[in-house]
Amino acid sequence: MTKIRSKADRWRTVDVVVAAVIAVTFGVIFWAWGLLWNVATPAFAFFPAAQALMYGVWLLPAVLGGLVIRRPGAAFFCEAVAAVVSTLLGNEWGSTTIPQGMVQGLGAELAFAAFRYRSFRLPTALLAGALAGLGAAIFDFFVWTHFYAMFSYRIPYALLTIASAAAIAGIGARRLTQALAKTGVLDRFPAGRERFTI
Repeated sequence: MTKIRSKADRWRTVDVVVAAVIAVTFGVIFWAWGLLWNVATPAFAFFPAAQALMYGVWLLPAVLGGLVIRRPGAAFFCEAVAAVVSTLLGNEWGSTTIPQGMVQGLGAELAFAAFRYRSFRLPTALLAGALAGLGAAIFDFFVWTHFYAMFSYRIPYALLTIASAAAIAGIGARRLTQALAKTGVLDRFPAGRERFTI
C-alpha cells in the first residue's frame, strides 16, 4: 500500500507544466489585482476592513492547483510561485509577498492533506479556501495590519479575509475546475474525467 501511495503521489511532467501555467497565470492576475485593490480602496472608506472581501482572488491558485493536480505540494507550489511572479512583475508590496504566498499555500495544502489527497469535492475546496484565508489573515495580522485598531479593523479584516477566501478561492476554484474540465484541457487529470456536482 505504501508503494502504491508513493507512486500515486509522484508528480508527472504534465503535473509540473500545468502547475507552472496556473502559477504564472495567477502571478500576472495578482499583479493586476494589486492595482485594482489600490484603485478600489476609497470605495471602502466607510469601513476599511471590508476591503478584505476582495482578498479571495489572491488565494485562488492554491485551491485550483490542489483541485487540478491532486498531488502533495500542488496547492503550496501554485500559490508560492504565483507570489514570486507577482513580485518579479513589481507589485506594491515587494518581496514580502513571497513568504506571504507560502503561508497562504500552506494553509490550502493542509486542507487537502487532512483528507489524504483523496477528496476534492466542494467541502474540501471550501476548507482549502478558508485555511488559505486563515494563513493570509495570520500573516497580515502580524506583518501588515499590526498598527491598526484591534476590534474596529484587525479582527473584522481577518474574519472577512477568511470568508472571502472560502467563497472566492474555495467555490471559485471549484467552479473554475469544472469549467476547465468541460473544455477538455484537463483530460489527463482525474479532475477532467470525473462528473462534477455542486
